[in-house]
Amino acid sequence: EVQLVESGGGLVQAGGSLKLACAASGFTFRTHAMTWVRQAPGKELEWVSSINRNGDDIYYGDSVKGRFVISRDNAKNTLYLQLNSLKTEDTAMYYCANLRYMTGIPHLALEAILSRGQGTQVTVSS
Repeated sequence: EVQLVESGGGLVQAGGSLKLACAASGFTFRTHAMTWVRQAPGKELEWVSSINRNGDDIYYGDSVKGRFVISRDNAKNTLYLQLNSLKTEDTAMYYCANLRYMTGIPHLALEAILSRGQGTQVTVSS
């Protein structure tokens, strides 16, 4: 059974930082591209970032580019997202997911999601 367990969310002031982690099990992590997506209350699911299986091909959404950093540790079966210079508009539930194929095109990344975790809440206060 595929399991993706996110952690590291919390309440932070604008301008602050958080590091999210996603522990993966039940599939061969090192062979899958991975992604982070988020959903704010009342809004649609938004693609944040994707990373290929080796970690050397990375894409970011325009709203987070230059502030967030995606990475992975295949030895630990763990995906990360470093959130820097947080803004109130970054408030959302953050989910990790494995992908059917690697892509940095937002709507294709959402369509390529195989499994998604339960999420970790990030709340940014002003």
